[in-house]
Amino acid sequence: MKDRKESSPQPIKIQDNTFRDGHQSIYATRMKTEDMIPIAEEMDNCGFWAMEVWGGATFDTMHRFLDEDPWMRPKILKKYAKKTPFSMLLRGQNLVGYRHYADDVVRAFVDKSCEIGIDIFRCFDALNDFRNIETCVERIKANGKHLEGTVCYSLTESRLGGEIYTLDFYVAKAKELEKMGADTICIKDMAGLLSPYDAFDLFTALKKAVKVPLHLHTHYTSGMGSMSYLKAIEAGVDIIDTCLAPFALRTSMPACEPIVAALQGTPKDSGINLYKLLELSEHLENIAPKYKHLLADHRLSIIDTGVLAHQIPGGMISNLTSQLKEMKALDRLSEIYTEVVQTRKDMGYPPLVTPASQIIGSQAVLNVLFGRYARISNQLKDLVLGLYGKTPAPIDKDLTAKILKNYKRGQTPITGRPADELPPEIEEAKKTIGHLARTDEDLLGWILFPQTMEKYLQTKYGNDVPPSASAKE
Repeated sequence: MKDRKESSPQPIKIQDNTFRDGHQSIYATRMKTEDMIPIAEEMDNCGFWAMEVWGGATFDTMHRFLDEDPWMRPKILKKYAKKTPFSMLLRGQNLVGYRHYADDVVRAFVDKSCEIGIDIFRCFDALNDFRNIETCVERIKANGKHLEGTVCYSLTESRLGGEIYTLDFYVAKAKELEKMGADTICIKDMAGLLSPYDAFDLFTALKKAVKVPLHLHTHYTSGMGSMSYLKAIEAGVDIIDTCLAPFALRTSMPACEPIVAALQGTPKDSGINLYKLLELSEHLENIAPKYKHLLADHRLSIIDTGVLAHQIPGGMISNLTSQLKEMKALDRLSEIYTEVVQTRKDMGYPPLVTPASQIIGSQAVLNVLFGRYARISNQLKDLVLGLYGKTPAPIDKDLTAKILKNYKRGQTPITGRPADELPPEIEEAKKTIGHLARTDEDLLGWILFPQTMEKYLQTKYGNDVPPSASAKE
């Protein structure tokens, strides 16, 4: 009862992630825009705080697998959903790609995203090094858009605490984001590691430390998501992320419908019509056969209790499984789970989120198959060199020397802002891509994904001339 007395009477706000993180989590981001349109207008009428429709892996998969122009989805959906703000997930200096991009690219990308209809930017850095979001923040604020400063939630133990990921750590990060101008602050729990009572303690502390509204994003991977939401709500969290039930649970978010039902008639009642949600879910059930082959069905359980031990997010597990299949080494998956834990520790305990999760996962595979650090990826070398930012804990000096030995990009880790090491890219890209990029959107897409976007643009424009040849004309 004490918990309830301390809670605020403000109704909970809900962001719907069905059109982005929902299908990214369970369908490998393969939902087509044509399947969103039939319910977009009704989604707009539900009263969600925002709808997440873009960012994350959508840009990559849309042009690579769906033959869709990634820039068009927000534009199309805006025609049907005109009231609810559109949100996107932005990886700071990584944007929606897998490396750091120069400041000129970051500025142009954020400006273009604002132009096509993005209202709220959930901006994060994989290492929680906020120097890597500075350029994004400047452009988001300059465009008068909503900055949701984001802290990636991670642990070194099974519960909150230890030497790194403590209450003080998250409070300090939240204060830093507030000073940077964040309109809201999000705790991004990408692996579903946040336990209910830790959620209560965390948001109790955050509510005392910062004045801006607080947002919690979690996944159902471990099975704790809905419980953690309820405890966070009791502690005063302002906004939570959910998905419509067919796209929820598993490695996706908690389902919207049970939370709306559970809060009905309480001071936290969302005001969202439960029966309208049920109608919208019917559409997702009807289109499900189109995507069924993408749904992981190798286990009976819809939760992964193993994540409580190895802390590996669902998307990362999919990548590891795919990698091992290609190497005909799927039988060594359990060894790699163990090695991921050790490699992450070696690398200063970075949160396992893109791109750090891919870097750590790929190196763990190499360590198991060929011996620890017998083969080292260039991405890991860049991480150790400091080109992704400052790791939460320092990396051992002897291991650093081993990994960076004879590395062409340097042997001494940098300490400055990583993007300061990157020269401008746009003008050089224009010369390389030539006439194949007919718009600013084409050019930016090609910079982010040169190989796959080149193929897409050739198909889009019916142009078989390679960019290099075009540039010479």
